[in-house]
Amino acid sequence: MVTVLEDVFRAEWGRVLATLIGLVGDFDLAEEATQEAFAIAAERWPRDGAPSHPRAWLITTARNRAIDRIRRDQRFAAALGRLTPSGSAEEWVSRTSFPDERLELIFSCCHPALAVEAQVALTLRTVGGLSTAQIARAFLVPEPTMAQRLVRAKRRIKVARIPFRVPPADRLRERLEAVLAVAYLIFNQGYLGPKVLADEAIRLGRAMVEFLPDEAEPRGLLAMMLLHESRRDAWQHDGELVLLADQDRSLWDTTLIAAGRAELHTAIGLGGRGPYVIQAAIASLHAETPNDWTQIAALYGELGRRTGSAVVELNRAVAVAETEGPEAGLCLVDGLGLDEFRYLHSTRADLLRRLDRVDEARSAYRRAWELSDDEVERRFLERRLDELNRIGTVP
Repeated sequence: MVTVLEDVFRAEWGRVLATLIGLVGDFDLAEEATQEAFAIAAERWPRDGAPSHPRAWLITTARNRAIDRIRRDQRFAAALGRLTPSGSAEEWVSRTSFPDERLELIFSCCHPALAVEAQVALTLRTVGGLSTAQIARAFLVPEPTMAQRLVRAKRRIKVARIPFRVPPADRLRERLEAVLAVAYLIFNQGYLGPKVLADEAIRLGRAMVEFLPDEAEPRGLLAMMLLHESRRDAWQHDGELVLLADQDRSLWDTTLIAAGRAELHTAIGLGGRGPYVIQAAIASLHAETPNDWTQIAALYGELGRRTGSAVVELNRAVAVAETEGPEAGLCLVDGLGLDEFRYLHSTRADLLRRLDRVDEARSAYRRAWELSDDEVERRFLERRLDELNRIGTVP
């Protein structure tokens, strides 16, 4: 039953909360009521069995908890009317002008009065159900910093009385950057983690393409996610991490690769040259044999110029190492900073290993291990360390 509850949480948290925010119009109240509904489910379902319609049950329970809270606080005059619509919970779930009510919530949360990073963090918390720690890792900031950012975003919504409603059609595109970032980060959390998060991100991506069919960047994002997801069955073997160069390509999902390339082709036809289209083009090149590292490095260079991202530069360094040698890649890596980013240290370790700088490589792998909280990654790093330890004595 614990597994069932975990699956329901991952699949339904965003939908239930999106519906509650639409009903109650208050972010904090909706989140509290949704949390209480899941807590009640955790208590009752193991005893009574899961309901036939879990989402409707959760929405009804959360709505009732919200009504109780409003009545206790003597604030129910206007809000109570919003919480008592006609029809069943199943009917409330389907009432949306968007292809997906979570997408509606994302557009609602991505209000221009909030900083873009606050918009993304807040919607990751609500739609993705990610913890503060997970969001902090996605932004490469300490957890207390992210906690403060979320509190400030909620306070800003309340003080400025920012409404949770869909903006007019002519204002949707100004929020598109943050909306795409949310779906992208949810996918990243699910790619090496719970598959349900990756599936939800792809579903949101399809909804965005359906809602904005003439926009190139949503198609670029969808293409990128499909192309990366095509390798899911190959990046692990018997629970162990397998690097791209070592993956069994017969395990790649050719249907997803074809679908991703079709979306990429359409995006380019729409004049797409933005960051997500570029990332999709890189992912498409990674699906070819042999890899065109020169072209991949050039695309990462263009992506870096557009985004100013040190993480993008780290990926470019990997591609440069394949074309110009590990010393050239290492020179780029050593100029990036990113000391708290585990992938910088694992990349640096690999380049040092290729240069036979064993002691330095060993130290870099240890640092990457210290920064990682993923057991699959940690086992991979431990294997690398064991290989180096067989070369020489640990000091």
